[in-house]
Amino acid sequence: MKKVFIDTLGCQMNKSDTERMLGMLLRLGYEETKNDSEADLLMINTCSIRQLSEDKAFSQIGTWGQWKRQGKNIKIGFCGCVAQQKANEIFKRANYVDFVLGTHNIYKLPDIIKLVEQGQKVCECTETNDVNVDNTGEFDIVRVKSTNAWIPITEGCNNFCTYCIVPYTRGRERSHSPESIINEVKKALADGFREITLLGQNVDSYGKDFKDRHYRLVDLLRELNAIEGNFRIRFVTSYPTDITEELIDTVVESDKVCEYFHIPMQSGSSEVLKKMNRRYDRETYAKIVKHIREKVPDVTITSDFIAGFPGETEEQFQETLTAIDEFELDYSNVAAYSPREKTVAAKWTDKFIPDDIKQERFQRLNEKVKENCLKSNQKYLGRTMEVLIENYYEHKGEMINTGKTRNNKTVHIACNRDLTGQFVMAKITGIKTWYIRGELVDNSI
Repeated sequence: MKKVFIDTLGCQMNKSDTERMLGMLLRLGYEETKNDSEADLLMINTCSIRQLSEDKAFSQIGTWGQWKRQGKNIKIGFCGCVAQQKANEIFKRANYVDFVLGTHNIYKLPDIIKLVEQGQKVCECTETNDVNVDNTGEFDIVRVKSTNAWIPITEGCNNFCTYCIVPYTRGRERSHSPESIINEVKKALADGFREITLLGQNVDSYGKDFKDRHYRLVDLLRELNAIEGNFRIRFVTSYPTDITEELIDTVVESDKVCEYFHIPMQSGSSEVLKKMNRRYDRETYAKIVKHIREKVPDVTITSDFIAGFPGETEEQFQETLTAIDEFELDYSNVAAYSPREKTVAAKWTDKFIPDDIKQERFQRLNEKVKENCLKSNQKYLGRTMEVLIENYYEHKGEMINTGKTRNNKTVHIACNRDLTGQFVMAKITGIKTWYIRGELVDNSI
C-alpha cells in the first residue's frame, strides 16, 4: 500500500480535518505512517493564527522539497488555514508542492489526489457556504486513538475581531445538520469513544444560520444527552455574550454534559476589547463568569488572552493580570500578539508594541496563569472525583494512569493496571501546577 504522512498544526478543528482526510485517503488505498521519510504522500495541515505556526509549516515542507529535488518519488500537499489564506502564492514560494487544499473543500481531496497522481498541480481554495457533511458517509473517519472524539458542529466565524484571521480562512458561520452530528456521535460511541467534544470557532452560534428550523446548541445537547450509555459531552469554544441562560441551565440539567466552559476574554481592559471589536467589556464578562459560577457547581472556566495588542499600555496590560485573579480563571491559553494579513489590527503598524516589551508581557502573563492554575487545583485537595482515564504510561519507574475529571482537571493516578477508557473514582492527594494527583478509591473499578 502507498503510505501517507500528515503533520497537523493548530487547533482541534485542524486535527478533526486531518482525521477526515485520512479516512478519504484510506479509501484511496493509502495507509498512515508516523515516519515522514517512508511516505509516498506528505501533507501538512497548517495553522495561521500566529506567524510562528505559518513559518513552521514552510520550514517543514522545505525539508520535504529537498528530498524531492534529490530524486525521491513523493507528492507534497499543503493544506489548512495558511493554504486557504495564501492559495496560489504557495506554488510561487514552494514550486515543489503538488497540491494546495484550503479549509472549505476538504471533501474534494479524493479528486485532487487522482489528478496529482496523473502529474497535475492542483489548487482548491474556493470559498463556499456548504458544510459538505453528506460526504462523511462515504468513508471512515480515522480518529486519533483516544477516549475523546472531536466532532465539528459549526465552521467559520462572523465576529471579525480585529486581530483574528479565522473569518478569512474558515469563512462565515455554517452549521452542520443535527442529523449528521447525531449520527457521527453514535458512530464514535459505537467505536468505543467515551467522551464527545463538539467543536466550533463560535460553538454557541450553532444553528443560527438554519433557515428551515429553530434548532440551537441547547437542543443538540439535549438530544445527545438522551443517547443511552455512559459517556461525557463537552463543547468549545464559547463567545462570552452568546452564552444564554438556557445554555447554562442545560449544562446543569444534563447529566452527560460536563461542567466546563472555555470563554476567551482576550484582554482585561475594556478599552482594548473595544479596539479588538469584541462585543463586551470587562464588566459584562465579569457578570457572565459570576453567573455561571453561581449556577454550575464545581465549574471550570478557562480563557484566552493576548499580550501586546497594538496600542496596549502597561496599565491596560495590568488589567489583564487582575482579570485573571478577579474572575478566578482556572487556566488560560496565552499568546503574544502576531499581526495577520487581512486583519484590521495588522494595519496599525504605528501602534505595534516593541518585541522586547511584548515578550516580557507574555512571560508575565504566563506566570500569572501558572499561579492561578495552582490555586485552582488546590481547591480539590481531599475531594473524591470521577476520572475518565485517557492514558497509561511509565514515569520514573512508576506506572501512571492519566485522565480528566468532568470539569477538565488532569489527574495522575499511580496504578499497575491499564484503566484506559474506564471511569474511576479517585481521591485527590496531591497538587501540582498543571495536574493533580489522585489515589483510586476502593471498589471504584
